[in-house]
Amino acid sequence: MDNVRLIDEEGNQVGIVGTDKALEMAYAKDLDLVLMSDNPNNPVARMIDYGKFTYEQSKREREARKRQQVTNLKEVQLKLTTEEHDTNVKVRAAQRFLENGDRVKVVIRFRGREMAFQDQGYDVMEDFIEKVGDICEVDREPRMEGRHMVMFLAPYSEK
Repeated sequence: MDNVRLIDEEGNQVGIVGTDKALEMAYAKDLDLVLMSDNPNNPVARMIDYGKFTYEQSKREREARKRQQVTNLKEVQLKLTTEEHDTNVKVRAAQRFLENGDRVKVVIRFRGREMAFQDQGYDVMEDFIEKVGDICEVDREPRMEGRHMVMFLAPYSEK
């Protein structure tokens, strides 16, 4: 690598300079010469304070992580024979999860001969949706996965 396109500390292009000359210029200004683009046809180097550069970059990454919203997946399990009061307890738990911004996976487990009554499972799911529907949207409609009927609920997205 003989020549590099040099950028000074303010971001202005100095031009195409030999690497030895670029190193001397950076050393004279008490800066580091950092290779920004390793393209063999057009290498780009920049004069910067590398310690300050890495510190500011990690600071930006920390701020981005702080602003990012983490959503968890919570699960509520039901059965075909779950009574009304127990269903209401599960509904309140799902509402609490949804208000915290988490997605909810609602699962009905079919045991033995209950597999013959899958239409009742869809009815239980529809009833569950009616009870929590004012604070969430159905992310994935109820569907059978083996012996389980699964549905996903998500809090309303803020638009």
